[in-house]
Amino acid sequence: MKLYEAKKHFDELLTELGNSRRASRQIVKWLEQASVEEIKERTNTAILTIKKMGVSYTVYSEGNNLDRAWPFDIVPRIIPSSEWNTVKQGLIQRTKALNHFIQDVYNENKIFHEKIIPKELVLKSPNYRKECIGIKPKHKIWAHICGSDLIRNHQGEFQVLEDNLRVPSGIVYMIENREITKRILPDLFSNHSVLPVDDYPAQLYKTLNSVSASRDKRPCIAVLTPGIFNSAYFEHAFLAQQMGAELVEGNDLTVGKDNFVYMKTVSGPIKVDVIYRRINEEFLDPEVFRKDSLLGCKGLIRAWRQGNVSIVNAPGSGIADDKAIYAYVPKMIRFYLKEEPIIKNVETYLCREPDVAQYVAQNLDKLVVKPVNESGGKGILIGPTSTSTERKTFANLLKKTPELFVAQPTLSLSTAPTIIQNEVAPRHIDLRPFILNGKNSWVSAGGLTRVALKEGSLIVNSSQGGGSKDTWIIEDKK
Repeated sequence: MKLYEAKKHFDELLTELGNSRRASRQIVKWLEQASVEEIKERTNTAILTIKKMGVSYTVYSEGNNLDRAWPFDIVPRIIPSSEWNTVKQGLIQRTKALNHFIQDVYNENKIFHEKIIPKELVLKSPNYRKECIGIKPKHKIWAHICGSDLIRNHQGEFQVLEDNLRVPSGIVYMIENREITKRILPDLFSNHSVLPVDDYPAQLYKTLNSVSASRDKRPCIAVLTPGIFNSAYFEHAFLAQQMGAELVEGNDLTVGKDNFVYMKTVSGPIKVDVIYRRINEEFLDPEVFRKDSLLGCKGLIRAWRQGNVSIVNAPGSGIADDKAIYAYVPKMIRFYLKEEPIIKNVETYLCREPDVAQYVAQNLDKLVVKPVNESGGKGILIGPTSTSTERKTFANLLKKTPELFVAQPTLSLSTAPTIIQNEVAPRHIDLRPFILNGKNSWVSAGGLTRVALKEGSLIVNSSQGGGSKDTWIIEDKK
């Protein structure tokens, strides 16, 4: 099978001349030798495997919940371990600074006093929770689980596109992608020294255990899910089962008069020490946040404030998950850690500044405009592929509420060979590694590589028509 030549963008497997990169030689050789029939057979086997394993995700459409098989591309993405080690250190550095920032915002306010970041930008953010003022979680960690989205620029350098610190998802798909690859490409996989990803549940358990409010050697850990109709329920159930944790919904919990959290069981109430929440914080506790919430548990924040239960990620951690705050992360690293950022940000324009908003409005056809508090690829304008009507709509939005938007240059996301209708074609990709922070820090070996399956598209989210690949971190052999 003839491969394309990667000229327009940095390609993960091929050089500009169309030759294989050092770490991807065997993958490229396999692709070149594979027949259309073989590719078709392996792809069909992957589809059947996914159905058999029950790997799915939910799409919300016109009020209906539609379960769909997980979209998977059989060609793995290769990253040499020599490159990944630098990325790993950069991610640990970044999440360390972000946790310092959250702790500071709800306590000392040093970053405001030193005017490193505008105070009003933080305090007026919808992710700021005044209910968290004065709280100091164990180890001063607020964002225990982070999924940072990385892209490679045209020079092949990794950059952070955004940080996800509220309820990051995609972990199980990273693990299942590996299982699928091992089944459909066993010989190719065994010929590489690939770092494992299936140790994530064990590492997650260690992290949750390390922040437990109890001194018990085996604390009671509960995964709090909105229920079976949530798009990530498959992930919630998988992680709970793998960790030996309890999978609970809000009505399974109660807060006693002693301000401890208990799980209802047929044998009586059992004290819960750690809650790994998979619901948005505004639904956590109707006593504090949304009074109409049926997903959380009344009194949960009261128990947390008194140190009787640990909540992961902690309420209030979303303040560092704001796309406007993102622009200041390099300054946070310098301020809190006295270090230079190992991984750079993507250049970001804050539309809250009048001159910047005017510049963005005049260059909508060249920029990507994002709402500061949305996720999943929602509400984004990609200038070069937008219509005049879409640009007019965004121009009006920028005029009315400029503070709700940021803009970035149209990114030159790297590409990777992807099977499209049984042929190899370049498609844009990003990467979401997962970082755990408790008593110690840990970074997944690679992460979830997401693929924009539509030609020329930069939207990689599965809910927006994207797919995924297995990510191999391997030794860079000469």
